[in-house]
Amino acid sequence: MRYARLLSILMLSTAFVAACTSASPGWTYAPAPSSTPAPTSAASAGPSASANANLVTISALGIKYEQDAVTAPAGVPFQVLFENKDAGTPHNVALHLGSATGAELFKGPIFNGVASRTYDVPALDAGTYAFVCTVHPTMVGTLTAK
Repeated sequence: MRYARLLSILMLSTAFVAACTSASPGWTYAPAPSSTPAPTSAASAGPSASANANLVTISALGIKYEQDAVTAPAGVPFQVLFENKDAGTPHNVALHLGSATGAELFKGPIFNGVASRTYDVPALDAGTYAFVCTVHPTMVGTLTAK
């Protein structure tokens, strides 16, 4: 009788373990989506280009733009993915005709870092434009539309 009881316990334990290990969980973990889109870049396209030909990436760090020159498509609307890496410091990207003192053609909203924004920019004619931070006018770069 004693062995029968041990044998029953052993068989029930084996069945229980087998059932637990073959069952799939009723839930899975999925991390929360990021509120900031991660930029994608093409390795051979250069620092300001991406897999999307209509996306230009510009970033600011240390109260200066990390890029001094970028290229955008001419004649079609495009987007500027602007990453402000300066914690608590406001920046933006504004586009001026020719130079930093030329006529302002586009002005993206100013926001504090660390954050990113994607600006929708209307089509520009082929040519050279300055990108400038409205808050810090010494932050300047060149955008070439071609």
